Amino acid sequence: MILVVSYAGEDHTTEVVRRLEAQGREVCLMDLGDFPAQAELALSWGNGALPDYRASTSKGRVDLRRARAGWWRRVRPFEAAPGVRSRDRVFAESETSQAVFGMLDSLACAWINPRLPDEAAHHKPTQWTVAHQVGLRLPRTLVTNEPQAARRFIQEVGVGRTVFKAFLASTEDWRETRLVLREDLDRLDAVRYAPVIFQEYVEGVDLRITIVGEKVFAAAIDARKTSYPVDMRMAVGEATVNAVTLPSDVVSGLRRLMDRLGLVYGAIDMRRADDGSHYFLEVNPAGQWLFVENRTGLPISQAVADSLASLEQAQAPGARG
Repeated sequence: MILVVSYAGEDHTTEVVRRLEAQGREVCLMDLGDFPAQAELALSWGNGALPDYRASTSKGRVDLRRARAGWWRRVRPFEAAPGVRSRDRVFAESETSQAVFGMLDSLACAWINPRLPDEAAHHKPTQWTVAHQVGLRLPRTLVTNEPQAARRFIQEVGVGRTVFKAFLASTEDWRETRLVLREDLDRLDAVRYAPVIFQEYVEGVDLRITIVGEKVFAAAIDARKTSYPVDMRMAVGEATVNAVTLPSDVVSGLRRLMDRLGLVYGAIDMRRADDGSHYFLEVNPAGQWLFVENRTGLPISQAVADSLASLEQAQAPGARG
């Protein structure tokens, strides 16, 4: 059985599950957002018996010990029942996280990605430190809530040559990457309210590199002639998107990055400068790929499905005997 921790309607999840089921694989989807309000679990130990992990999934109540492969995709937060008083909701959701995460981390299955490395790898300072250690090139970067430090960095890099961006962006709270302009200098005191990422802006072409196990799928996204070249996410529909081959040293560096972070899957953003230099920007352990696949034909969805199927097969009883 393949356990998918995600939610219905997430289009990447839907596509991969469809492919797995077409192969005859048993797939169970578990939505963390259903716990504890709508979903149930019962975990038991003792009396010499094997632990028993039963929980609600898309297939009903399932013994999760049967899972041989797991996909930690994109998850929703736990949600207490509407009738729980507001002061008790935090406690109910915290207790749920202890039970559910402890159960998932105890399963004898192989994960894409393991939950704890996935969580750690979402932190950009961790990514940048590891990227530096494995020899990838980085743009000059500052994270600070000290206005004077921000002013010094912008002065050194240059107005109009420095971008600022948030650590996280969601559909509900979207913040695009923006160039620091002259009028922004008067607002830098606001930096003290929360750390901000300031980064040297590298002119060039965006690269979205999707790594699935040993497979590397690279696409160039040229947004230089679009309405918003600073952040290709804002104008990807206008951009030219083509499959490309990466230099071997870049591929080697990215493989070392993935190994050090403990990731099996990652969607990596880089910039290829006009002189051919490659700059690492970030890796998203749950990044999207369909917008690349649909424009280039790169078989990323099938690679994810095949990787999960291979993990399930490798973990099956007797597979190594």
